[in-house]
Amino acid sequence: MYVGVDGGQSTLRLTVAGSGAVHEAPGFRYPNPDPVSAMCGTVRQAWASMDEPPGSVTRAVLGLSGLPATPEQRDLLAGKIASVLRAEEVVLCADNVTAHAGALPDGHGVVLTIGTGVGCLAVDAATGTSARVDGWGHLFGDDASAFAIGRAGIAAVLRALDGRGPRTGLSEPARRRYGPVREMPSLIYTSAAPVDATARFAPDVVATAADGDEVALAIVTAAGRELARTAGTAVGQVSGDAPVPVAQIGRLVESGGRLVEAFLAELAAACPRARPVLAEGTALDGACRLAVSPDPAPYRSRLHIYRGL
Repeated sequence: MYVGVDGGQSTLRLTVAGSGAVHEAPGFRYPNPDPVSAMCGTVRQAWASMDEPPGSVTRAVLGLSGLPATPEQRDLLAGKIASVLRAEEVVLCADNVTAHAGALPDGHGVVLTIGTGVGCLAVDAATGTSARVDGWGHLFGDDASAFAIGRAGIAAVLRALDGRGPRTGLSEPARRRYGPVREMPSLIYTSAAPVDATARFAPDVVATAADGDEVALAIVTAAGRELARTAGTAVGQVSGDAPVPVAQIGRLVESGGRLVEAFLAELAAACPRARPVLAEGTALDGACRLAVSPDPAPYRSRLHIYRGL
């Protein structure tokens, strides 16, 4: 039995490979006084949501946005998860690895993951190397993420309220989502998960841009430019002159729209080697693919493997 986990900042999803059933729990968010216990707890919650959790697990692969930084912390987390799942082997990695394995099953090219944060991974099948671009978190990176887009949209609404900026159609969806606009900052600042609360406004910004609002359109266009810069940088990490497949995944881009249009236009202009392709699967698919695969190449160097029971 094999288990795959996609652990994002907003939601954690868990499945037994081949079952077709997905079990969810709240995602992990920093800061946290005990991140290992918190991450293990959200995995336990998803596992316990099954009607009848199955028996022992051969291998579980977890792609996590909050992957611990040190080998010692990763071993501690993997050991706790091995106990919860009764797993013989637990494999931890960043969620950009499982995203890449899901989107590009042949293991070559660039995958851009656009969620609450943004991560990008380039894998060069010819050299067996990989390179990460961005994924530095909302304070120092994650450019054009749902958090960044949502924050820009909220800031535009507040500038319009003050008279410091132009009126915008974003004000009404902000009111629908958060309530009175004057109370919106306090509501978000004091929420249990302010990054997630901010990121949830991103779909409203993209939808308002599609309706022609100039302020929203400017935000989305700028985000597309940043995403193209990230993906183009990753393409440059792949050797040779041949075109490089570039896939994008994440709920913010699944329906296409102005964000995808802006990204593809900017990418074509800035990076002729980039060859946009449709993602063949999700990060959860990638976790399952790595779980059942006897050989994790070309991701081996990015995996933390713990042998438990």
